[in-house]
Amino acid sequence: MNAVVVPKINSNDARYLLVEWVAGDGATVRPGDVLALIETSKTLEELAAERGGVLRHRVAAGAECLPGQTIADLADPADPAAPASGGAPAGEDPPEDGVVITAPARRLMAELGIGEDAVRALGRKIIRRDDVTALARPARAQPAPVESAVESAVESAVEFAPSDPDAEEIILPVSQRRVADVVARAHREVPAAYTVVKVDVEDALRLARELTPALRTLIGLPELLVKAVAGLAGRFELLFATPVGPGRVRRAATAHVGVTMDVGKGLSVPVVHDATGRTLREISKTLMAYRMAALRGGLREEDLSGGNITLTLHNESTVTLAVPIVFPGQLCALSLAAPQQELVPAEGPAGFAVRHTVHLGLAYDHRYVNGHDAIVFLDALRAALEAPAGLAADPT
Repeated sequence: MNAVVVPKINSNDARYLLVEWVAGDGATVRPGDVLALIETSKTLEELAAERGGVLRHRVAAGAECLPGQTIADLADPADPAAPASGGAPAGEDPPEDGVVITAPARRLMAELGIGEDAVRALGRKIIRRDDVTALARPARAQPAPVESAVESAVESAVEFAPSDPDAEEIILPVSQRRVADVVARAHREVPAAYTVVKVDVEDALRLARELTPALRTLIGLPELLVKAVAGLAGRFELLFATPVGPGRVRRAATAHVGVTMDVGKGLSVPVVHDATGRTLREISKTLMAYRMAALRGGLREEDLSGGNITLTLHNESTVTLAVPIVFPGQLCALSLAAPQQELVPAEGPAGFAVRHTVHLGLAYDHRYVNGHDAIVFLDALRAALEAPAGLAADPT
């Protein structure tokens, strides 16, 4: 009998949530098979089998689990001592209706005096703390005050939207609920301003086409822009700093650039750590490795942590402008829209030429960064992309 133990996934969390058993109780699994999905405060991780055997659940889906806790056993199929059934925590009977109420939800139910019949009537397979909170809202005499006009509008729209009892509810995936948490917190905490410049990227696109075969790795505008951003960390220290209190920030020694990625499995923002000390080829290799990991669902906690500036990519050809969210703990976020063709005056018989341009925007926390600094920073990036030869050089 071999134990299935929860690894230490996130150093910031003392407990996790067992969201789902991918492999059923009693299933025969092989080494490397995904057994369960574990949710931390920042990510959703797959727990894979280190050995093969017959899986016997000890902890039910929807329950909290601790790092180092045994949540299942892998028994030899020929072992007569292998347990015959499982699926619920030790000492508990499995729920007859299949509804799992998470431990945080049960604690909130006890605080608010909400019974199990009320939450089971929601018709959901897993009852989480947010479900209990939503259930309690209509009973409040006074709604809880919100911290911003934006959040107030969102809360009102969600809380008082007319309901259709015959309409099927759509439960958002975990990744989107994480995005919602960050967006709501950003609107509460970060009074952001936004500035945008237009950049001629004709030479940058040409250089990218030349460097891709020369460096044997994909070079595009995102890679060139990450390199340009990283090269400005020493000149614009404030934009890479971390806020620590009113009027106080902590200086960053280097640029750690988060880059948005969406490969059809939800948005993720892996971080190119120490981008200032990396070559363009190293930046490209890192981003490609992240894309492949995102496709396989294999991004790790350390891949997603530690960013001090974020680059949001908007690759759809119809997108010309996008305003990014400034993540809590950072002071600014860049947005790169898709290249657009544009006619510009030029010498010659035609009198014009076709060039590719992009809108490059910067959202910034106006408590720490002023508009002049934002414009100078964007102009420096524009200059780097319009004369991109220096971006191919090794960092010094």
